[in-house]
Formats: sequence, C-alpha cells, structure tokens
Amino acid sequence: MKNRTGIFALLSLAFALLMSLPWLVPHMGWTALLGLVPLLVMEHLATEYKLKHFWWVHYGTFVLWNAVTTWWVGGATVGGAVFAILANSLQMSVVFGSFRWVKRRIKGALPYLFLAAAWIAWERYYLTVAQISWPWLVLGNAFADSTGLVQWYSVLGTLGGSLWVWISNLVIFGLMVALSDGRMGRWTPQARIAAFAGVAAAFFGPMIWSACLKARPSEGSLKVVIGQPNYDPYEKFESLTRQEQDRRFLGLLEKAGWSDNRPTLVLAPETFTSNVFTDQILGHETFVRFQQFLKKHPQATFLYGASTMERVYSRTRPHPCAYDIEEEPDGRHLWVLMHNSAILTDTSALYQIFHKSKLVVGTELTPYPKFFIPLEKFLNHGNYLMAKDIGQPRISCLTMGDIPIGTAICYESVYGEYCTGYVKEGAQLLTVITNDAWWGNTAGYRQHFNYSRLRAIETRRWVARCGNTGISALIDPEGHVVSRTRWWEPALLEGTMGLSTEQTFFVRYGDMVGRVAIFLFLLLAAAAVFRG
Repeated sequence: MKNRTGIFALLSLAFALLMSLPWLVPHMGWTALLGLVPLLVMEHLATEYKLKHFWWVHYGTFVLWNAVTTWWVGGATVGGAVFAILANSLQMSVVFGSFRWVKRRIKGALPYLFLAAAWIAWERYYLTVAQISWPWLVLGNAFADSTGLVQWYSVLGTLGGSLWVWISNLVIFGLMVALSDGRMGRWTPQARIAAFAGVAAAFFGPMIWSACLKARPSEGSLKVVIGQPNYDPYEKFESLTRQEQDRRFLGLLEKAGWSDNRPTLVLAPETFTSNVFTDQILGHETFVRFQQFLKKHPQATFLYGASTMERVYSRTRPHPCAYDIEEEPDGRHLWVLMHNSAILTDTSALYQIFHKSKLVVGTELTPYPKFFIPLEKFLNHGNYLMAKDIGQPRISCLTMGDIPIGTAICYESVYGEYCTGYVKEGAQLLTVITNDAWWGNTAGYRQHFNYSRLRAIETRRWVARCGNTGISALIDPEGHVVSRTRWWEPALLEGTMGLSTEQTFFVRYGDMVGRVAIFLFLLLAAAAVFRG
C-alpha cells in the first residue's frame, strides 16, 4: 500500500511539474504535449487497483497544478486566489470524474474521446457564456511563450491548442498501455510502424504546419508611442494626486521624437485616470491637460484608460449593479453606472469611449447579480459591497482618422474569440491597455503579456500593449515581440505598427474546435446515459 501511495504521489508531482512549466518557464510549451500522461496513468492504475475515493487524489492533483501556476493572484487578493484555485480545480475534477463514470458505462477508446471533448467544451464555456470565468489555464495557453509552434492558431484558435494537447497525450498514453499489457507484441510489424508514426504525427505534425504559415505583409503603417508611467497601484489610487500623475506621464512623452510630424497613436495604461463622469469628460483635468499637450504636438492622438461613471435618471433601477445616489422631486432616482473605459481623443477636442466588457469576477463583476446581490445585502445588513462595474454589451472600435482600432482592456485580452470581434468590426490593429502591478513581480504579469501574443496570431494583427508597470510592447502578427519595456520602471516605447484588413479563418468562422467538442461531448454523454 505504501508503494502505491508513493507511485501516486510521484505521478501527481510529475503532472503538476510538466503542466506548470509552460506557464512558468519560457519556451517550454512542448511539455504540455506529454504533461497529461501521468494523470492518465494514475487513473489507469486506480482502475486496476480498484482504488476507492480516487476523486480526492485527482482533485488534489489539480489543486497542486493550479496553485503552482496561479498562486500569484494572492498578491491582489488572498481570498480570491484561494477561491480561484479551489473552484477551478473542482471544475477540472468534475470533468475528470465524469470521464471515469463514462468509462464504467462504455468500453474501449470512446471514454478518452469523451474526456477530451468534455474538457474542451468546458473551456469553451469558460471563454464564452460563463459569468464566473477563469480561463487562465486553458490548455492552448500553454504555447503563449512558444508561439513558433502554433502559427496555425490563425485557423483553429487557442482551443485548437487544447485539442493538440489532448491528442498528443492520448496517443502517447495509448502506446504506453499497449506496451505494458503486451498487446503490442501481437501486432504486425506494419501495425507497430503505423502506431509509432501516429504518435510522431500527433506530436510533431502541428509544429511542421506552424513552420509553413506566415502572416501577410502589412497594408500600411502607423507610428505608436507607448508611455509606461510605472505608478505603484496603491500609491496611484490612494496618495498620488491626479495632477502629479498627469505631469509625470506628459513629461515622459516629451522625450519622444516628435520632429517627423507623422500621425502618432499615444497609449496610456488602463485606469490611467479615475472618477470621471461621462457627461463631464471634456472638462476633466486629465482631458484638459492632454488637449494642452496636443496643441504642441497636433499629430498625436491619445488612447488612455479611465474609471468612468455614467448618470442615469430613472424611476426603476436601470441595471442590477447600479448605485442609487438620490431621489429627484419628480419621483425619479439618480443612478450611477460604473465602467472601466478606454477614451480616445485628438486635436478636435472631442472624444470616443469604449467600456470594458469582459470583467474580472469579484473586483469588477458581481456574477449572477439577481442571486448574489440580495444575498450579499442580507449578509452585510443591507450594505452592498460587491463589484458594480457595468460592461459594454457590444464590441466597437475606436477610430483614429480612418483607422479603426480594437482596444482590449486588461482581462479582455485573455479571450481569443472575443478579440476577433474587433477585427470583424474593422480593426486594422489591436491595442491592450492594462495594469498588472497588483500581482507584484510574479509570473502573473508575464503570463498575461504572453496571451497578447496569441491574440496577434489568431487575428494576424499588430498588437500595441501598454502596461502601467510593464510589460509594454509591440507585437507583430506572428506573435514575435518586436520591442518591449522592462518591469517596474518608467519607460517610453516608440515604433511603427503595420495595418491590415485581412480576416483569418479563425476570425471569419470562430472557434470551430470548441463547437465540435460540445457536439461530441453531448453525443457521447447521451450514449453513456442510455446505454443498458
């Protein structure tokens, strides 16, 4: 029994190590192609030994993997980190546990096909309709720092990477089982050659496909200046004055080269300014200072983040997360809607605005508000303390002259199919504005940065990324980092980005892998339920 415990412990550690490396060590995405094998071997041995309570073993294994890769969330909120790790691991275990149930109902290879389909279907749910969504460890994200292997994400997207991970692991595991139980000894030489060739094709085939794909040449160009102000987030929101923040940032921009007079997009990070009422943007102090800067540099266009507030007068609550400020004499109430926004302005002294749609659960989003808001009010004696940001219901582009720009605000850059919506709306380049400083100098901000590289490949767009404390960068349509800043230092990044009107297969047709996975999951689940 002790030997069995030791074997399971070693397999659990091997799984956690192999599956964590792609998120923690550069260029190690390939380890995910065999990282699930220890988990599959554990399950195979548990079935062979008729091990009871194996659910706790695989749940603990998933907790270990989640903790090793995403412990840094605790830098912003310890409670949020514990919840994210335990809840995400629970969902993984539910998927894996359903596979074990199907395996008792259906024999052969079909349960393993069910496992892959169910897992990818769950990932698609996370990436699309789930309100409590934490898709950080989608298996296809394992290649975010190994982009040379996945240029075909322009066709299949990130869930295509999840499919590759499952196919590779399952064929390797199948070959191991055939070797261990002696079945391979009964195969013909041709069958053995075919089996090993199949494993090699599953492992290396997508790599070869990736090497054959290149992005099309750009159709135009645009000069970009990225300002990384490097404000400590607690100092920024609690003690540093708005005037001082603007002064430091504009002083940084003065160091840029403004002599060529080319139209220039200037980026400032997420929530660069705060407490801005949308009906008072034109008079807000940051907007006024930017306009003064534009008088000296009229070729510039500012795109910056802002925490904004929208006033709504209504007799009824316009949104479950709206603040009730005061009652008017005519019986109407003044409600305030909170937004995490991007604002674009130029020398016209007008502005365009876009509100973040993919909100962070707990800090920006109260999921299922009809349930959680009354519950939280009851627990807090009538006070409502949870997140109240309101997302924009439909994607839109900000426009610089005749150039549509897609602007993903922070967490939105994690959602691949969502970001294709900017390109469908005409975006010729993508921008990401973010503030990753809450996590400190951990793997978190590096992981978040690399996800922007996947968005570049999927859409074949240049990406300009502006972080408050880093990493700010220019990324080309093949996911290569053309230039970047260091972490935790004021920096100015200048460069030229290409423009494109191309629509990739993934942009045009969306996540085909996820849709097929849902169909197979439902089909095989029905087969297991109705099987005698």
